Amino acid sequence: MTPSARPAAGGGRWVDVTPERLERFLAGFAERHGEVTVTARPEAVLLVAADGATAECEVPFAPLAVDESAAYAGLVPHALLDRRVGVILVRRGGFAAGVFEGARLVASKVGSRHVQGRTAAGGWSQQRFARRRESQTRVAIGAAADVAAAVLLPHAESLDALVVGGDRATCDEVLRDVRLAPLLPLLVDRRLDLPEPRQRVLESAPPAFRSVRVRLNDP
Repeated sequence: MTPSARPAAGGGRWVDVTPERLERFLAGFAERHGEVTVTARPEAVLLVAADGATAECEVPFAPLAVDESAAYAGLVPHALLDRRVGVILVRRGGFAAGVFEGARLVASKVGSRHVQGRTAAGGWSQQRFARRRESQTRVAIGAAADVAAAVLLPHAESLDALVVGGDRATCDEVLRDVRLAPLLPLLVDRRLDLPEPRQRVLESAPPAFRSVRVRLNDP
């Protein structure tokens, strides 16, 4: 399967590569562009090929323990590690929380609360609608935090990372719940862009949070 590609700010394009395909992907880069020089930092591994092409790999679940003697500074085995990861997905009135061991979902709960969509009505009707929607949103955020606390806190001491996804502002509101404070040091920078939280969406999340993001620039 060909990694999905998208334009990158500053030039080039981003591709997401699953850990299982990473070694072959990087070897293919060298085959196409010539011998590569590897420069590694705990947060990124840069490959510069003989023809000037570059592949900048963001380290998933940084930092990387850089090993200059290993292929690609040890990035591949780092990416392949089976981590215990907590996931929170929130989008409008839907929410989900789960615990993964590698790609296997071992604990989860999914729920929803009704939140009205936006309306073009004006005047007092619009103000009443806005107050009602705000109230529904608060209830949904509280319910999402309840589920996240119930699913993740019993595993807090064994988690390696916390990943969140969906609507950024709503996710941030959920994370402000004081019960989730013990999880915040585990929060990774990458946010998942996934559809409305459902059980099947949660189950399909591992490729999104395990993949290595690679920015490719041709000479």
